[in-house]
Amino acid sequence: MSEPRSAPTVGQVVLGRRLLDLRERAGLKREEAARVLRVAPATVRRMEMAEVALKIPYLQLLLKAYGVADDEADLFVRLAEEANRPGWWQRFHDILPSWFSMYVSLEGAASLIRSYEPHFVPGLLQTEDYARGVLKSGAVGQTEPEEIERHVALRMQRQELLTRAEAPRFWAVMDETALRRPVGGPEVMRAQIDRLLDVTKLPNVTLQVAPFSSGPHPGTYGPFVLFRFAMPELPDMVYSEYLTGAVYLDARTEVATHLEVMDRMAAQAATAQRTKEILRDLRKEL
Repeated sequence: MSEPRSAPTVGQVVLGRRLLDLRERAGLKREEAARVLRVAPATVRRMEMAEVALKIPYLQLLLKAYGVADDEADLFVRLAEEANRPGWWQRFHDILPSWFSMYVSLEGAASLIRSYEPHFVPGLLQTEDYARGVLKSGAVGQTEPEEIERHVALRMQRQELLTRAEAPRFWAVMDETALRRPVGGPEVMRAQIDRLLDVTKLPNVTLQVAPFSSGPHPGTYGPFVLFRFAMPELPDMVYSEYLTGAVYLDARTEVATHLEVMDRMAAQAATAQRTKEILRDLRKEL
């Protein structure tokens, strides 16, 4: 049996989809592939869906059965060995729920991240003190100071992707509510607004505020994040979080609906330049 882990890396998701494609091109059903491995068909499905780590001996047998050339099979195996290595975020396994591990993996692999946030400043743009205040207020069953600090450290490390080489484009729309809701007091909020003004200087970051004056918009149902990847094997994905977990959507109709909503909100929200003016005005009020 292939070994399960808390959440797949993006590499495992990509290779799982490639494995599915290779099987279908070879004209084999899952039951036939399972007989090659002498396992249940469910094991093949879990490998293709990245629900388990890719066990190298199984891969080698399947690639041979699918008629994959030796040099291509060797490359596939090397990629699988690399994909099976734990992501950096797994150092935070003690406080990181499995449903969010996948999010961090997708975030790190995306070429475009579009975020709508009605309640708080997006996590990738938060200061330490602001993040600490949000985490303390929202923690249920995880109120120990060391756990809060671990969550803050994870959030700060995630933010490094915005300034790395080949950084993704990050485009966020947030409601004015997120700026009006005090977190940690005036000093914390001033520093947070300063942080937002700083990140708007990054060429890969676009920030828009949806002011109260713009009225209702189609995104008022709740926050969500849309990921786009340079890898053709990965479709656009939408992440939507609820109190005790999250859902990942990749069906074309669902993604298209969220994309349309995101586009409409971006058109209705203040422009990036106007957003800077709003932030400066709010800064003066604190």
